[in-house]
Amino acid sequence: MKTKISILFYASASNQLKSGLVPIYLRITVNGKRIEISTGKFIEESKWNKAASKLKGYSEEARTINSYLDILKNKVYETEKNMVNNDEVINANTFRNKFIGVEEQQRMLIPIFKEHNHQMQALIDKEFALNTYKRYETSLSHIQEFLKYKYSLVDIPIKDINLAFINDFDFYLRTVKNCNNNSTIKYVRNFGKIVKWCYANDWIARDPFLNFKGKVKEVERAFLTEEEITTIYLKEFSADRLNQVKDAFIFCCFTGFAYIDVFQLKKSNVEMGIDGSKWICTHRQKTDTPSRIPLLQIPEEIIEKYKYHPQCANEDRLLPVLSNQKTNAYLKEIADVCGIKKELTFHIARHTFATTVTLTNGVPIESVSKMLGHKSLRTTQHYAKILDQKVSEDMTALRNKFASQKEAGLKSV
Repeated sequence: MKTKISILFYASASNQLKSGLVPIYLRITVNGKRIEISTGKFIEESKWNKAASKLKGYSEEARTINSYLDILKNKVYETEKNMVNNDEVINANTFRNKFIGVEEQQRMLIPIFKEHNHQMQALIDKEFALNTYKRYETSLSHIQEFLKYKYSLVDIPIKDINLAFINDFDFYLRTVKNCNNNSTIKYVRNFGKIVKWCYANDWIARDPFLNFKGKVKEVERAFLTEEEITTIYLKEFSADRLNQVKDAFIFCCFTGFAYIDVFQLKKSNVEMGIDGSKWICTHRQKTDTPSRIPLLQIPEEIIEKYKYHPQCANEDRLLPVLSNQKTNAYLKEIADVCGIKKELTFHIARHTFATTVTLTNGVPIESVSKMLGHKSLRTTQHYAKILDQKVSEDMTALRNKFASQKEAGLKSV
């Protein structure tokens, strides 16, 4: 954004001295914000030419003071030029400090990054999930290691961060840290949020991420088929821990909840919907978007099964969900016993709901998106895959429709 600077000299009658003299002030306006600076010169008010912003006439006093005002005017333009050449942020505050010779304290990246993470930590379970905070902590750690590896530094002024720095950090993550493409982009974007925060606060003159071209590659998401869902659902285990994990997993295959959301479900989240059947009404922790899901028969049965389970009764939980680490470890056991070759993780249940349970069975993607608590259909498209079977069914119906229309047309001839 081009900086707009205007200059005005004026005699301030409101600050008149006892001697009757008035001070001359310099007003610098930077992008609409004023800076008022005393020139240190005093004159008789009647000698001031308001229209020309200088003293009247050609007296020795007029020539001396007007010459001094011209020097100040040139200093304003010189200050602007130096700040532009040094790629410094120009606003009313920074310009005033530079003009009068007050050096601002240099802002450094690491304290700003740490302050951001500290604020995020304070908002865990309010605006951010714990895992989101952990990812930013990891991103900070990567930046600190990169600074040491590339520049032998422990910190860097934020004004020195440019596109070359960003691209070098990207390359470092891919090579030295051996991160895959999507992990690299996520860490760079986390760093980018800090840089944009600096830009929004006018601590840097421009956003160096404007020309960064990193792009996340779409990953083929795994999901279960109807046969695989049925195999797991019908399997009974001798260990209660495996049955609990199995039931929580199947529950999410038919509701689309992520682990953290089903873990936090309470009995009060089950409400009567507009159709007179039971719905689960909650907000997704990750996005804080509302999620309202009508309960199918199988999840209703699972809720009823654990109605009097000690953990549900004592902790007001809808289901007795184990820790995320144990849940995923036990899912691997369940997959082995059930002969499922896919790497079974809890998040597969969410993709299974989106693809096999809903979309494949004719539920419109708009409804699937609403139940998943997504903010856009584009996000839902990453979860829900239209299978060849569904394409075949849809095209067969279309083919039959055209055939019927053709036959009807021939009969009318």
